[in-house]
Amino acid sequence: MDKTIVMTKAVSMIKSGDTLMVGGFGLVGCPLKLIKGMEDTSLKDLTIISNNLGEPGKGLGRLVLQKKVHKGIGSFFTSNPDVVSAYQNKELDIDLMPQGTLAESIRAGGAGIGGFYVKTGYGTKIAEGEEVRYIKGEPYLFQESIRANVALIKAHKADRFGNLIYLKSARNFNPIMATAADLVIAEVDEIVEVGDLSPEEIVTPHLFVDYLVLAGGD
Repeated sequence: MDKTIVMTKAVSMIKSGDTLMVGGFGLVGCPLKLIKGMEDTSLKDLTIISNNLGEPGKGLGRLVLQKKVHKGIGSFFTSNPDVVSAYQNKELDIDLMPQGTLAESIRAGGAGIGGFYVKTGYGTKIAEGEEVRYIKGEPYLFQESIRANVALIKAHKADRFGNLIYLKSARNFNPIMATAADLVIAEVDEIVEVGDLSPEEIVTPHLFVDYLVLAGGD
């Protein structure tokens, strides 16, 4: 089964009001073509789960400027002044999470775990209103797991079945996001024939990937 589709078809599967996981650390490992494809649509009220919301005028930052994003869930937003302004102007909701907690929340969502306890954030504003449990005399915060309607991820190479490999640090959040969404669309730099990838180098098995979009294609 060849899972390759064109970008316009991929973007058409996203609906207003959806919760999206988007891979990337800054712009590295971010599916920039898929994000660009969302710019010329009527999409709105999106909740974006990502480490950050792009950079000024780049990546997810473009969607923020277009007011397509209702809420951001992530760890590092201040590198983009447009996100800060949107939040201060009450045009954007923000759910700030420690980076390790964010990663584990996504991993837990993909593993079918409802939530977990973590020490990070205890005693800070992040802990306000959250459940606290003492384990062996130490305080822990309860954190629910996270899932999304759609995950937009970036990989370096795929075979036509959808097995994925990543390039160095561009791997970041992408593999765990592939496990934690109802629909997974992978933007890839290269698509090869089935059997061309060594099983030892495959990070994301094809069972987690629904569609492929070629980064340099139509």
